[in-house]
Amino acid sequence: MSTTSTSLEPLFTFLSYSYATLETNFYKIPGSAVVARYVRSSHQNDPGRTLLEVILILFAIRTLLQSRTRADNSGKHFIKFEEKEIDELVEEWVPEPLAAPLSQREQADLAAVPIIVGATGPKPKLSTGKTVINLASYNFTGLAGNEIVKERSVETLRKYGLGSCGPPGFYGTQDVHIQLEQDLADFLGTESAIIYSQAFSTISSVIPAFCKRGDIIVADRGVNFAIQKGLQISRSTIRWFDHNDMKSLEQVLESTEKERRKKKGPLTRRFIVTEGIFDHDGAMADLPKLVELKLKYKYRLILDESVSFGSVGRTGRGLTELYNVSRINGTSFVFSAAMPAMLSVAASEGINILRNTPSILDTLQDNVHAVRAILERVDCITIPSHQASPMIHLYVRLPSPTHLLPIAPSSPSLSSSGKPSNPLSVHPRDSEHFDLDLEEKLLQDIVEEALAQGVMITRAKRLRGQELVEVKPSIRLAVTAALSRKDCEKAASVIKAAFVKVVGKRR
Repeated sequence: MSTTSTSLEPLFTFLSYSYATLETNFYKIPGSAVVARYVRSSHQNDPGRTLLEVILILFAIRTLLQSRTRADNSGKHFIKFEEKEIDELVEEWVPEPLAAPLSQREQADLAAVPIIVGATGPKPKLSTGKTVINLASYNFTGLAGNEIVKERSVETLRKYGLGSCGPPGFYGTQDVHIQLEQDLADFLGTESAIIYSQAFSTISSVIPAFCKRGDIIVADRGVNFAIQKGLQISRSTIRWFDHNDMKSLEQVLESTEKERRKKKGPLTRRFIVTEGIFDHDGAMADLPKLVELKLKYKYRLILDESVSFGSVGRTGRGLTELYNVSRINGTSFVFSAAMPAMLSVAASEGINILRNTPSILDTLQDNVHAVRAILERVDCITIPSHQASPMIHLYVRLPSPTHLLPIAPSSPSLSSSGKPSNPLSVHPRDSEHFDLDLEEKLLQDIVEEALAQGVMITRAKRLRGQELVEVKPSIRLAVTAALSRKDCEKAASVIKAAFVKVVGKRR
C-alpha cells in the first residue's frame, strides 16, 4: 500500500500543480470572477442545472468544431427530379394553416361582435347605423376621444412617426418616454417609474424579474391570466390562498414559515402577489390588511393595479389613495417597454387632466352607484364586484338550486368540512360548480338583447382550457364618467330587463 502511494505521488503532484496553474490563468481572464461566482451559486442551489449547462457547453463546442457541410461531388445522396415531377409536387403541396380553424362556438362569438364605425367613445355608432350607450370599453375616466389628447397625439405622430423601432435599453427610448416616467412618478409621489408598452407583458415580466428559483410566492387563487404566466415563468415556489381572503392568506403565511423552520431551510426572498381590483370579478383587495401581514411576516408585496390605477381614489391614484396607505417602496414601477411616442404623450396628457380635474373621479363613482342601485335589486343577478369598482361583473343567478349562489362560503378560508384549502393547489377545497356552456349561452343572449335595445355590453372573455382555474362566466360592465347619470340609469334598466327576459324564459 505504501509502495503504491509512493508511486502515485508524482502523479498527484502533477495534477495539483496543473489545477493550480489552470486556476491562476483562468482568473487572469477578464470577467472570469463573474463566471466562477455564477457557477458556484448555480451548483449550490441546483447541481442538476450545473451538470446540464456543462453538457450543453460541450455539445455547443462539438457542434462548432464539426464540419457543417460534407462535400459530395458524386451527387449520390441527392434525388434528381424532372421538371414535370417538380411541377406536380408543387401543385399537390398544401401549406399547413398557421392556426387551428375556428370552432363553431368561436365562430359564433366572432360573428356576434358589434362593429364600431369611426372613433370609439361613450356613444359610438355601429355599422348597422345605430348609436349605442357603450359600457363595454375600458374608458373609466372618459378620456377616449378627448380633444386635447387627440390634438397632442396627432402632433406627436407627425413629429416622431408611429413606432419607437426598438427596445428602451437599446435605441427605443425617446424624450417623451422619459417625460411620461417623470409624470407618473410625480403623480404617484415616488422617486421614479418605469414604463412598458403593453399591460399583459407588464406583470408577466415583472414577476420573473424579481422572483427566481428558490423564492417563495404566496398568490391569490383569483389572479388574472397575465399573473399566472408570470408565476409560471418565475420558477419560484408557489403557495396559494383563497380568493381575496385575508384570513386564508395569514394561514398560508404561517404554515409556510413553520415549514421553513421545520426543514431548517435558508431565508429566501418572499412575495405576496395579488391585484388591486381583480380582473376576473371586480373584487377589491384589502390593502391595509395586506400591508399589515406583509410587515408582520416580512414579505414583499407585488400589487397589480392595472384596473384600479386611474379609476379609484380621490384623484385616481389607485388603492393607496383610496385606503390612505403610503406606497410600500421608495421606487414605483409602472412597467412597460418602448411604446409609440404618440401613446406616451397621450398618457402624459391623461395624467395632467386627472391632476387638474379630480371631479372626473367623483362623476365616475356617482355613475357606478347609479348602475349598482338598479342592478343590485334584481333577483337573477349577483354582483361580486366591490362597491367602488368601475368594472362591474354580473353573474346570472338561475332558478335551479344547483346553480344558486353564494359565490363563496361564509368563511372562505374554510371548506364545508371545516378544513382550510391546500396551499399547494391552485384549486380551493370546495370549488364552485357551474354549467359553463349554459351560462355563457344565457349571458350572450343577454348581451344581444341589450344591444338590440341600444346598450353595448360584453361577456368577460376567457382563455378556456389555458387558465389555471376555470372562471365563472360573467358580463363585464365598464362604467364611464363620460356618460351622464341619466344615461347610466337608462343603460342599467335595459340590462335589468334583458336579464329578466332571458332568465325568465327558463322558468
